[in-house]
Amino acid sequence: MLYAILCYASEDVVCSWSKEQDDAVMEKLIGVQEKYAKAGRLGPVARLLPTTAATTLRKVKGEAVVIDGPFAETKEQFLGFYTLECTDLDEAVDFARELSEVNPSGGSYEIRPVSLFNPARIPA
Repeated sequence: MLYAILCYASEDVVCSWSKEQDDAVMEKLIGVQEKYAKAGRLGPVARLLPTTAATTLRKVKGEAVVIDGPFAETKEQFLGFYTLECTDLDEAVDFARELSEVNPSGGSYEIRPVSLFNPARIPA
């Protein structure tokens, strides 16, 4: 089963890291990813730019309105995601646990099964 591991944390914390701190965290996260990538089970991974770079399309009274910034103010922001082929939920939880152990930002990892709409169109 394919799982999405959605990463949430405080942008204020993550964006306050120095380049050296950020590079060190990313290196540790890559270390967690490597064994899954080598096994051919790690799908796309993305780190999102800050919510200040976001644009939101919101339907207001039946019309689409485009606004700058995120949809809602929250304590944690959606910062990125992983996709991973796992035998079961426990394995996906283990992967998220490994990520959390090397990530000093705290935050949370939401784990969801993924259903592909058109798997033939997804690049391998």
